Amino acid sequence: MNAQELIAEQFEKSRKNLLAIAYRMLGSWSEAEDAVQEAWLRLSLSDFRDIENLGGWLTTVVSRICLDMLRARKSRREESVEDPSPHAFMNNSDSDPEQEALLADSVGLAMLVVLGSLSPSERVTFVLHDIFAIPFTEIASILGKTEAATRQLASRARRRVKGGTSEKDKTPLADQRELIEAFLAAARDADLDRLLAVLDPNVVLRDDRQRGGLRITHGAHHLAQQVAGRIQASQTALINGSVGVIVAPQGHLQYVLQYTIRQGRIAEIDLISDPVNISKLDLVPLDY
Repeated sequence: MNAQELIAEQFEKSRKNLLAIAYRMLGSWSEAEDAVQEAWLRLSLSDFRDIENLGGWLTTVVSRICLDMLRARKSRREESVEDPSPHAFMNNSDSDPEQEALLADSVGLAMLVVLGSLSPSERVTFVLHDIFAIPFTEIASILGKTEAATRQLASRARRRVKGGTSEKDKTPLADQRELIEAFLAAARDADLDRLLAVLDPNVVLRDDRQRGGLRITHGAHHLAQQVAGRIQASQTALINGSVGVIVAPQGHLQYVLQYTIRQGRIAEIDLISDPVNISKLDLVPLDY
């Protein structure tokens, strides 16, 4: 396999994640596809030897393309920022209805509408930081702003998003990811004290791997003892729009974990191993 074929293979592995980023910025499946295709064209014209981190490079390029598209859209006044509506934001006459529906379900229509009310810079900052947990230093470079200004954009966007979504959506995804990754690290290290620090005292785990029904574990102490040292080969992912975990030792998907977070702690965990139920979930691995 030559260098160009290898780069093409790596790009295809990143395509789903890039589409997820672009869709959340643009709210349009067809435009997201255009942005990702443009990133591929730029990659194919680049010197591969100068790219140290292909995933980071592609995320940066796609984000800049989306930012340009959002600014052009705003300048043409194709949608009303002051009075956003689902039809104005999701203006995808050439979209793939099935893919659009999957992503819209994962993001939530209310979230798409609120994102449509943000300025281009606010939207890019919110998506990259609060959804995909990309550091402010990298986002500042994409926007051409200082890190302090980028943090202010994120704070302003976060306040507007919280004001326009339901109570269950009010834990920022970046905070969800930080909490869940702390849980995973404590579980791998079999550190009961760290596990108890991230679990609600009355946490509930529902495990579908038992024949005849769910196995339910109640309480932080019982759950901490049950998971200590046992969650391996895991990766955070967006699962129906919230941060969860994929467990796939040696690349074989065994189960996913969905979380409910209340007041900064994990209050509920659903372990889903049934292939039929997993197939109904929208899974987007988080690379950063």
